[in-house]
Amino acid sequence: MSTTVLIQRIRSPPQAPAQTPGCLSILPIAQIVIGAVYLDDCPRQPFIPIYLIVAGVFGIILAVLSCLPCAQKPEDGTSTPLSRLCTVWNSLTSFFLFCWFIAGNVWIYSIYKPNYNKNTTSEDPYCNKTLYLFAFWSTTLVYIVLCLFLLCGCCALVCFCICGSADPDDDN
Repeated sequence: MSTTVLIQRIRSPPQAPAQTPGCLSILPIAQIVIGAVYLDDCPRQPFIPIYLIVAGVFGIILAVLSCLPCAQKPEDGTSTPLSRLCTVWNSLTSFFLFCWFIAGNVWIYSIYKPNYNKNTTSEDPYCNKTLYLFAFWSTTLVYIVLCLFLLCGCCALVCFCICGSADPDDDN
């Protein structure tokens, strides 16, 4: 493959088919189900099941909206009022999810290691173990994935810098 063909492919990569919302919605569906099943099972922090339900609903909404044709970037570069509306709505939904994620962090991590025993007579209210651990690990998973993306991005940047400076054909 010649370098001009390769450069053209990099400038306009082939478009991937739209992903189905079902593939993107496994975690949000689980959040909705766990939050609804254990809605009243965390008196220690009653916002945790609500956090899961709302995050799941808005996660599904964002996944569905990103698959709509109005959210796709037109090839000619022009934008229609409908595409601008979709962009604004996706941005607002993403911003809300970010703020809701921060609130969920406060609710989840502030009661770390809650009392899981419902039948204790102590003053410390309980939180259902399944509910709490699911909320804890689904939130922690976001941080793990973010760290992996940052690590891979830094590695790619270092590789590009090393390979770019070692290229004798570079006119810089």
